[in-house]
This record gives sequence, structure tokens and C-alpha cells, in this order.
Amino acid sequence: MSSPVVTSTRSATRTPTRSGKVRDLYDLGDSMLIVATDRISAFDVVLPDGIPNKGKVLTQISAFWFEKLSSVVPNHVITTDARTFPEPFRSDPAVFAGRSMLVRKTRPLPVECVVRGYLSGSGWNEYRKAKSICGIRLPDGLRESDKLPEPVFTPTTKAEQGHDENITFDEVVRLVGPDVAEQIRALTIDIYSRGAEFARTKGIIIADTKFEFGLDDKGGVVWIDEALTPDSSRFWPLDSYAPGGPQPSFDKQYVRDYLESIKWNKQPPVPSLPDEVIARTREKYIEALRRLAGHGVDERG
Repeated sequence: MSSPVVTSTRSATRTPTRSGKVRDLYDLGDSMLIVATDRISAFDVVLPDGIPNKGKVLTQISAFWFEKLSSVVPNHVITTDARTFPEPFRSDPAVFAGRSMLVRKTRPLPVECVVRGYLSGSGWNEYRKAKSICGIRLPDGLRESDKLPEPVFTPTTKAEQGHDENITFDEVVRLVGPDVAEQIRALTIDIYSRGAEFARTKGIIIADTKFEFGLDDKGGVVWIDEALTPDSSRFWPLDSYAPGGPQPSFDKQYVRDYLESIKWNKQPPVPSLPDEVIARTREKYIEALRRLAGHGVDERG
């Protein structure tokens, strides 16, 4: 692993304005710098070990999709070229190049726009009990990992701490208004459908994903945050797809499976990851980038 693991970022004169589970955010006034670190979380806990190059993979996959689908909806990206970043970030490429996006600010909507194309995860758990996902009735007889008759919009809250919670479309309407609610539901399904169709030609099934949107200063909807990455989506290899059980993946499911295998109770202390798990997870992220964008990790930004 030639690249160092970047689990925190700072420049000589700036520290992050805010840090999430994976990203460090720098408020630059009218714009923001979003930096994807190599931190990895599972079960809503940030693990002590990072995954080398993970942040670069996430940023470069997002940049790929934002550009590819820019005709569908405006996005917040100004540039990912570190050579054009404002100082002091431009002068510190070892930290910021390849893993950062300079973006315009929006007013983020308080909704996670989740869309499911296949029956997996919490959706499968609910279906087994109630033959529905988030209260949306589904046909009888579906198996785990089956493709759904059509993509299902299953929005959630955006929790600062702990788990997001499923909400109904009526609750989305109450949060953002009927016009914006209809717009983001339609965009969510449209972006997912286009992305999933393209990914399938590259040997990847996108089982589900989540999007975030904001409003610009004129009230227009803007696609923000990340775009169809292995952190925000379930990526399955098409050539081994076999409904009826869990699927192998290109995402951090490998880490989740390891933590389940050692019977971790999901409470501190957080266990360290073995070198093999780190290496395999890194390979899965990079393979996803290579299949989708046609290249490996760009170290330059």
C-alpha cells in the first residue's frame, strides 16, 4: 500500500470547520471544500483504522457521476482540480489532492433520499415481517436480493447522531413542501435508474443508494454531498448475482461482515481491523472506481 492513510486533515493555517464520519468540511464563505478522508464507519461508529485511498475513490467516483449526470440535475461541484483550489489548500497537495471537491454552498434539505431497486438490508428485514418496505406494499414471494418490480423511494431523516429514521412521503412534504418533495422524489428515482443502468454495463448492480439535495439562492434543487459511491450505495458484482440470500459487494459490507463474525457488540471499545480486511476492502473500493470510471486512483486531483 503505497499511499499513506489520511484519517484527519488540516493545513498549516486551517482546521476543518466541521467533521463528519468520513468527510472534513472547510467553510470558505460562498463555497466549501469537502475533503473525503480514509476514515471508515460501520454500524454508525467510526473505526480506528482507515482504508488507504478510500477518500480518493469516493471523491473520484462522485466526480464521475456528477459530471456524467449533470444534464439531469445541477450539482454543487465547482472543481476537483487541487491546482485551482484557494490557498492554503492548493499548496498542500499531499493532503488535499485527489480527495477534495470545491463546491458551492446550498441550503441542504433535511431529508435523505433513499431509493431501493433490490430487496436487501433493512428493507428485506421489514419485508419478511410485513411484505412491505417503509410501509410500501410489495408483492408476495420475493426473496432476499430480488430485483423489485420498480425502484422504491424510501426517505429518511438526516440524523446528526445515531441512526436515520424512515419517514413517509407525507412527512417529506411537511418538511420541504409539496413541490420540492415531488421534485426530489422524481429526481431520486431518475438518477438512480440512469446510474444503475450504466453501472450494469460495467458489471455492477447498484442495489440501493441515497442522495442529498439542497436549494440554491433562487430555490432551485441542487444535487449535493456524494454521488453513487460504495459508501452511499450497495454495489454487487453482476457476474455472481444470485438472489435468495446476501450478495458479495464492492462496498464496506466486507468490514461489516468481519465485525459480525467476531461478535462485536457495536459498543466501545471499537476493535481494530486486521491487515487482510483493510487490504481487501481497499481493493474492492478501487475495483469499483476502475469499473465505473475506467481508471484507478488519480493521485493528482
